[in-house]
Amino acid sequence: MTLRLTSITAVFCLLLPLQLAAQVPVSAPAKSPNASAAPDQTPPDDTLNRSTPRETVVNFLRACNAGNYVKAADYLDLTDISGTDRKRQGPEIALQIEQILKRNSDFDASKLSDSPDGNLNDLRRRNRELVDTVNMHHSRRTIELERVELRPGLQVWLFSADTVSAIPGFVQLLGESAIEKSLPEFLVKTTFFDTALWCWIALILLVLALGPLARFISRLVLGWLRPFLDKRTKRPVWGILQMLIEPVGLLLGVFAYGIGVGLIGPSAIVRFYISRILTLLFFLAIAWFISRLVEVLANRLRVSTDPRQQAMYQSVLPLGLRVAKIVLFTIAVVTTISVWGYNTATIWGTLGIGSLALALAAQKTLENFFGGVSVIADRSVLVGDFCRVGDQVGTVEDIGLRSTRIRTNGRTMLTVPNSQFSTMTLENYSRRDKMWFHPTISLRCDATPSQVRQVIVALRKILEDHPLVEVGKIPVRFTGIASYSYDLEIFAYVLTSQSDDYLKVQTDLLLQIIDAVEAAGTGLAVPIQEVTGPATIANGSKPAIKADEYPAG
Repeated sequence: MTLRLTSITAVFCLLLPLQLAAQVPVSAPAKSPNASAAPDQTPPDDTLNRSTPRETVVNFLRACNAGNYVKAADYLDLTDISGTDRKRQGPEIALQIEQILKRNSDFDASKLSDSPDGNLNDLRRRNRELVDTVNMHHSRRTIELERVELRPGLQVWLFSADTVSAIPGFVQLLGESAIEKSLPEFLVKTTFFDTALWCWIALILLVLALGPLARFISRLVLGWLRPFLDKRTKRPVWGILQMLIEPVGLLLGVFAYGIGVGLIGPSAIVRFYISRILTLLFFLAIAWFISRLVEVLANRLRVSTDPRQQAMYQSVLPLGLRVAKIVLFTIAVVTTISVWGYNTATIWGTLGIGSLALALAAQKTLENFFGGVSVIADRSVLVGDFCRVGDQVGTVEDIGLRSTRIRTNGRTMLTVPNSQFSTMTLENYSRRDKMWFHPTISLRCDATPSQVRQVIVALRKILEDHPLVEVGKIPVRFTGIASYSYDLEIFAYVLTSQSDDYLKVQTDLLLQIIDAVEAAGTGLAVPIQEVTGPATIANGSKPAIKADEYPAG
């Protein structure tokens, strides 16, 4: 991945001739506080785009790169040169300034102020901007811009008059670099965009070399950290470190390439665009590194959670990771554009409007998504839980981003949109700590009071003696006298949360109840039957023993 991204940098460098034709967005020229224009008149525009220090230098380099040194001279303050010599000396000095800036590898036009007022941090140099510092013969010479007023209401930045006067002396002290003296003449004399052919070859070779080299160095660094981290964590960390190799390699490659560009020394305009590309790659590498850390944390969360919750996280975490990555890389791109000097307020506004339009278009989808989030956050149900949803009973098999799927007792698959599922009445049988044993026993009407009392005592003893039954103060209650039966109600709990175990205990208790009724000399009530011909009609259908119906699950 690092090799692929660094190869993209090489392609950008090769396509710089096309990028140089693009125009840098400019700011409106600043108003002069002493302007004499009428309040209802707007200041005249500067067609050469010289309202900020960065615009002046970048457009000056573009004019030089196009070979239009006559236009480049318009970015110089030639007031100290007599009018008859300006047309001749102006283009020559522009060419010399370009050569000086080209030779200084530390010069970067993107670091200049993009404000009409210049760099306000140094109040002693108000209306002055330092462009470059040239070291020659143990002395330092500066190239500066100055803000001048061409006419009322129009202030622009130009290479200062004292800088223009000193340029011929700078050039005399410059000579060929030691590298160029040892190269064949055609590699030095052949230029593209004021950058010698050998510089282009070196830039491309540097890209090809830094890809595997940065990856190798990142492996060494992370491998060196591995024993240190293994001692402080219970789990092996090499798998985590391997995920960080590529973003760390890209970061190292960006730093190393920036150093290499300074040593190779291409022209100022080429360094300007390479600096922008490296800035973009730097912020993308930071976003990539953070996204990998988020992915590591997500994997840890997926492994450390309850097995029933893992199935839920399998569907939730991937979307969360995608959203996090989109946000990170969007911030990286917008931050890069801001560093380049563009106004990002419009971009954020556009993203806000686009997000609103997307939310309106995908309203139902978002409603289901947030419904699923609310179900997950509330944890009212987990995958594998047996529950009743509305009038349906079944086992939850999946909680997705759009819907929840439930396997019913009839083995059909019930799909409920999350927006509805989050608002439905939910009865979760899997969350029971114990199960209610609440049958109603109907004795025959011919049972004597002593027999009824004997049955009540026997039933209470059965419940109290059973190891899995929990009873209260009155577990057996005489609740009513019906037309054909005496009704006894049992109120107890079976100490289990599993339906199968409950059904076993219920079967055992009901059989003991039948034995207790027979031992008391009475019997269970049977509905009165009336024979009206071929059909038999029952006057009532109430069973003698009616237990609570619990759905199997």
